[in-house]
Amino acid sequence: MEKIVIGRFDKADFPALKLHDIAIKIDTGAYTSSIHCENIEEKDDKLHCTFLYEEHPLYNGKEFVFEDFDIVFVRSSNGIIQKRYQVQSNIKLFGKVFKISLSLSSRQEMRYPVLIGRKFLTKKFIVDTELIDVSHNLKENETKNSIQK
Repeated sequence: MEKIVIGRFDKADFPALKLHDIAIKIDTGAYTSSIHCENIEEKDDKLHCTFLYEEHPLYNGKEFVFEDFDIVFVRSSNGIIQKRYQVQSNIKLFGKVFKISLSLSSRQEMRYPVLIGRKFLTKKFIVDTELIDVSHNLKENETKNSIQK
């Protein structure tokens, strides 16, 4: 499979979660990918959480319920090991849908609600830190071209 060039920031769709144009940060220093959620709790063998993204009012505060989830231990950039819940989902970039594992974490201090790590990027993408919104711009151009026809 030929690798796709992605920039350091972009916007992606998460079809299974019904989230569109969500800001993502590409982080080759992180191994796992994560999504910003709060109020994460297990109830009746299901995982409940709330997605937070203030800049996207349509999705800010959206609640999710996952029946299938795992518990993982993630070492943060400051060296602290955290217990997190992890879910399987999918992400749409460059017009393609890929499987992705997302750990659920509180990222309120972070600028981007989704962090994409090496585990997802490996064998699929090459990161060019000078670029931003490569996939999103491609999507926008395709939408404009299909409307003009």
